[in-house]
Amino acid sequence: MQKPPFDLAGRVAIVTGGGRGIGAAIVTRLAQAGATVAIANRTPDVAEALARELAADGLAAQSVPFDKLDRASLRLLVDGVAVRHGRLDIIVHNAGGCPWSSLEELDEARLEEALALNLSASFWLAQAAIPHMRAIGFGRILVTSSVSARVAMGGGAHYSAAKAGVNAFIRGAAFELARDGITVNGVEAGFIEKPGRGTMSQPENKAKLERFIPMGHMGSADDIACAMLYLASAEAEYVTGQTIVVDGGSTLPETGFAVERQWGL
Repeated sequence: MQKPPFDLAGRVAIVTGGGRGIGAAIVTRLAQAGATVAIANRTPDVAEALARELAADGLAAQSVPFDKLDRASLRLLVDGVAVRHGRLDIIVHNAGGCPWSSLEELDEARLEEALALNLSASFWLAQAAIPHMRAIGFGRILVTSSVSARVAMGGGAHYSAAKAGVNAFIRGAAFELARDGITVNGVEAGFIEKPGRGTMSQPENKAKLERFIPMGHMGSADDIACAMLYLASAEAEYVTGQTIVVDGGSTLPETGFAVERQWGL
């Protein structure tokens, strides 16, 4: 009997930043597809609550420590999960963020924070995962990127640079690992509704923003999770070194004026 599509039964996954928002949606989708998921979140109580919620539905998930971004700490995280479960198939580096600052006022601490969380951690997690994935001849290294890698937003030059670096990392790592059965891909998220969006969550600001998205609304966390589920699956075995843009078409028009003119807004 043929397996259903996107079946992850028997797979073991790690999702960083998996406690809420996009990360929680990714964790949920992978667990629903049959994977055992380690939720690595910097606020462990949030990850533990999600793990309990999924366990109540008969799904396999547990919280694991994720409080440092240095190479040694991330290797301990990856090795710990792999040893506990006897394998590691999927790693999703979803944790990310940006301490917003104009270029003129940017300091070393904010630049290093953006680069460490978004970019450097991608290298260290992948490096730690490679031997475990190579041992089983299968691996999926995935990163949540952003359309900010290709477009600009005031106060986020350092974030855009980090995400552009992520996209370059994906291509380079994919090339190196292609003969090992390990694929490396990402999802470039556009404007996604999620907790803590700050001023973007305020109704009047949200309405203004959505006028310039061709599909007319912000995306959901599950839009990103479903793309990740595909990339994590056997069905994506011939896809590597790529990013899927999930942005409702927001990067399509040359300017916001083109959207207004198209729909008479």
